[in-house]
Amino acid sequence: MSDYTLPTRFDRLLHQPARLAIMAVLYGCEKADFKFLLQTTELTKGTLSKHLSNLEETGYVDITKSFKGKYPNTSVAMTPQGRKAFKTLRKQYQEFIEMTGT
Repeated sequence: MSDYTLPTRFDRLLHQPARLAIMAVLYGCEKADFKFLLQTTELTKGTLSKHLSNLEETGYVDITKSFKGKYPNTSVAMTPQGRKAFKTLRKQYQEFIEMTGT
């Protein structure tokens, strides 16, 4: 087993369950609005907002605030850097599972 595949070497920002859930949802779509992320991740508004801020600060997501009619709308898209980091994490998980025989 290489150090690369050890869970202690995984990207800690993405390895956190809430952020992992957010990135998994975003990986499957071009962008998602805040309400959709709330529904699919089952996080609270405050928790989702905090984790999105962490992901944005790292450059893994872009957050766009706009209006739909009179209502505010926040949309989130995974950046190329975020997509690469998520793919790497997926590969690490797969390699770890294969190496442990589970």
